[in-house]
Amino acid sequence: MSVAELAKKLERPLDDVQEAMLYVPGADNIEANAKLEDLKIIQNIAKKLGAKTRVVAAPEADTEDEHKDRDVFPRPPAPPELLKHRPPVVTVMGHVDHGKTTLLDSLRGADVAAGEAGGITQHIGAFTVTLENGEKVTFLDTPGHAAFSAMRARGAVATDIIVLVVAAEDGVMAQTREVIQLAKEAQVPIIVALNKIDKPEANIEKSKTELAQMGLALEEHGGDVQVIPISALKGTNLELLAEAVSTQATLMGLKADPTGLVEGIVVESKTDPRRGKLSTAIVTRGTLRKGSVLLSGLAHAKVRGLFDHNGAPLTEAAPGTPVEILGWRELPLAGDLILEVETEKKAHAVLKYREHQAQLAKVESSSDEIRKKEEEHQAKYRAEREARRLAGRFRMRGGQRVKQIDKNDGIPRVSVIVKGDVHGSVEAILDVLDTYNSNDRCRLDIVHYGVGNVTEGDLELAKAFNAIIYAFSVETPQTKESKDVKIKSYNVIYRLIDDLKEQLSSQLPPVEVEEQLGEANVLQNFFINEGRKEVPVAGCRCTKGVLKKAQRFRLLRDGEVIYDGALESMRHLKNEVDSIKKDVECGLRFKDAKVLPQPGDVIQCYTTHMEAQKTDWDPGF
Repeated sequence: MSVAELAKKLERPLDDVQEAMLYVPGADNIEANAKLEDLKIIQNIAKKLGAKTRVVAAPEADTEDEHKDRDVFPRPPAPPELLKHRPPVVTVMGHVDHGKTTLLDSLRGADVAAGEAGGITQHIGAFTVTLENGEKVTFLDTPGHAAFSAMRARGAVATDIIVLVVAAEDGVMAQTREVIQLAKEAQVPIIVALNKIDKPEANIEKSKTELAQMGLALEEHGGDVQVIPISALKGTNLELLAEAVSTQATLMGLKADPTGLVEGIVVESKTDPRRGKLSTAIVTRGTLRKGSVLLSGLAHAKVRGLFDHNGAPLTEAAPGTPVEILGWRELPLAGDLILEVETEKKAHAVLKYREHQAQLAKVESSSDEIRKKEEEHQAKYRAEREARRLAGRFRMRGGQRVKQIDKNDGIPRVSVIVKGDVHGSVEAILDVLDTYNSNDRCRLDIVHYGVGNVTEGDLELAKAFNAIIYAFSVETPQTKESKDVKIKSYNVIYRLIDDLKEQLSSQLPPVEVEEQLGEANVLQNFFINEGRKEVPVAGCRCTKGVLKKAQRFRLLRDGEVIYDGALESMRHLKNEVDSIKKDVECGLRFKDAKVLPQPGDVIQCYTTHMEAQKTDWDPGF
């Protein structure tokens, strides 16, 4: 630095610095713009002027640019001359139990039977069918609607055409409406497959009318939505459906660039006990080969193997092909984009950067909570300090230290651990659990969730938290430890949720329920002599049900409760009785002699009993 710069940093006049330099050996040139090359000399000058020095790293010029190249993004659109035809990606959607899976099986069967007899791993959520005219079509099994809209939101338009399956006997149902809404938002063309036309109660015209009411412009009304009546079970008109899909795809003119770095979309991911972490993906650009390095969110893979929907190995996957990718280090999330990078080194750099960004976002979102907690802590600390000061210094020392425990506020709780076969189903279960809103009556704690079989670690966790393990379509261990833990296996989400509802209901304390037995109108109030006292008696007529002496009674006047308690005596024509039937007159005397009944009052007889509560959680199905 120059002498002038040193003076500025020391915040001293230039003359002072020049004077100090006269006493430092080696500092010969004391001109203002003379450069001081030696660090020792600078330190000595500062020392003479009573300042301390510290050696630090040179300031970084610009940190922004260095992060700029860290992340990877999809490439800009390819020039038209590179584009080649690709098979359409068709998603089959529709209401529960309208025959989506049967349709997929029939389409798949039409293809599989020729290639190999059975032996198909059907867990892949996508498969390819070759039509009779030699064209290929990629079919997607419906991702849960939550995942489907998440795919939309991430800008990954995974599907080109939606085949909406509607059962002809049910017509338009809740999920059907949802699918039509989704398709409109994403501007994806719909082909309607009217299923179950072989059933006697099928009503094709009614279903078509309902679809038209939902705003679909059907072909017969001059619109562009094709409606094909089919029977997935009997295989009726499946060729027509395939033709419709093919025609729609030709009209859309689907093309993709098969060169360069690969881009794709994760359809589903799971952990296979024998093959490790797998994901089903659809390639949207480039050609995927073994040895490629892929990134998806915070997960990365070096591709060790590629398989088609029959589990047969592939050498490469062109755009529009569904493929099972082996070699992930972490599980990618369903709906995430897959991007290829040149080397593993680049992949690690990008991951590091993405993790850093995720941390920053997390800190950003949780900083408000931290501040709130800090304020609460400060308030509590000040109150305790004040108490200590008032009690004198040493009086607070003794006594046992209180363990830091979670405030158990007496609210019952159900702790659960969720394990599922694929990421999509775990996500769907968690989405349903998110709708639980009765934490003030019974807490629902999700201790842990994950993809894959139930492990020893899950059992340990379940023991520690006294949790129930819900295993969704995965294997459970048969060991000694598993005897002490509640493990429930399901493969239908509705049954799992129903069981959880029962668990929540069983934790709720029983409530007192009132049952009305009878009612009477007070006609007149008179006094009788009981020893030396006059006591009031209500002369009544029973108007509803039965009055029983042993039960509780309530006196109402203009809807207000005047008395609530037991009876001293119940008489009918001077005789003491235990019960009075409808339209019979009687005299009632309350335990409390200060209560004065008046004509026109109503007396109710009721009993109470304890009843088990049911949770009011409605998951929406």
